[in-house]
Amino acid sequence: MHPAVGARAMIRTAPTPVPQPRTARRGRSLIDADALRVLHRAARILLDDLPNLTDRLVALLQEQECAYRTAVENDHTGTWQEVNRSLRHSVLSLLDPRGNRDAARRCSWKIGVRRAEQGVPLDALLHAFRLGGSLVWQRLVEETSRQAPEDVRLLVHVATDMWNFVDEHCTLVADAYRQAERQLAWRRENRVRLLAGALLDGTSRIADLPETAQGLDLPEHGRYVVVAVAGRRPSGVRPAAVPPGLRVHWHTGVEVDYGIVLIEDDDPDGDGDPVEPLEGLGDAAPGTRTGIGSVVTGLAAVGDARRLADLALRICPPEGGTVRLDDHLPEALVISCPELGTTLADQVLGPLLRLEPADRDVLLDTLSAWLVCDGSAQRAGERLYCHRNTVLNRLRRCEQLTGRSLARPQDLVEISLALTARRLLR
Repeated sequence: MHPAVGARAMIRTAPTPVPQPRTARRGRSLIDADALRVLHRAARILLDDLPNLTDRLVALLQEQECAYRTAVENDHTGTWQEVNRSLRHSVLSLLDPRGNRDAARRCSWKIGVRRAEQGVPLDALLHAFRLGGSLVWQRLVEETSRQAPEDVRLLVHVATDMWNFVDEHCTLVADAYRQAERQLAWRRENRVRLLAGALLDGTSRIADLPETAQGLDLPEHGRYVVVAVAGRRPSGVRPAAVPPGLRVHWHTGVEVDYGIVLIEDDDPDGDGDPVEPLEGLGDAAPGTRTGIGSVVTGLAAVGDARRLADLALRICPPEGGTVRLDDHLPEALVISCPELGTTLADQVLGPLLRLEPADRDVLLDTLSAWLVCDGSAQRAGERLYCHRNTVLNRLRRCEQLTGRSLARPQDLVEISLALTARRLLR
């Protein structure tokens, strides 16, 4: 609710009227003067009776608005004082529109901001302002009828101005409410982003975990896996497809987006084996690289899960794809310590790496193909478009140069890891 009356020349929006005879203009000005006199007389009475007017409006709000009923029950004194200030500014504006306009507007703005912070619905707030305007108008009519019934008709000349001011303050309080709501939403989003960032960095405090769980809408003690997604994607496309039924919170980064995915604990088979939770998780767009870490327990371990997802992401080929860490543990072992991986590649493959590029690449490709084909020279030859005997001859040469035997398990493990290190770290 807000001021009721202003200078008529300031708010009239109709075209300038055609000049009338002097007697007509004088008659209108006399009516205006009489109407303002009647209005001011009744307004002074309302100002003296402001506590009772406040009580009546608070009672109306309790009766007609559930949101205000709760506000009155929780903070009767604060709500009463707010209503009283608003009514005081409105009644003072009846007496001196220009002198009280700024103060009345500040009061309405503060109410809009405060009610937005308290979560009072905007419709309820606007209804409260209109109820206040109706109550003030009703009391003006009542007081004029009691003192001089014949003057009630003069109030008609100020009714439009009064309701224009009511509409002005409804617009003002709505603007304040929406602005405060946007600021609150930004603060909430920023707070959630900070909490999620700390969780992924592993710097989240134990004391913050309940707030983090609430902000991310995830249970504190659930089982989680982190998904790391890198690469350009079209605007509006989600970072990665998440199977239906799984809850995920996405945290957007500069180069990598992270999804904190809640894994259900259901074990429909009753055999104690974990349910396959990420079947169907894939790239959102061509060229996108997705790394899926291992499952961890509790939000407190999400930082570890993020590091595992980063490892999986580093294994992804540059052209894109999805890598689950649990399916690529040897590669993860190598890439988790690049210095040792590089040293291993140099020690095991050094003699091969020092050959001429063409000769070197033929031997390394043959070794890789043979390992991919599970040690089958026949299938490796088909893959490389050469005879199986050619494959065997190249493998024997690799053994001679490296001093390692492909028939010895330990040597085979070293060669396989060395090839992986060279592929991922070069």
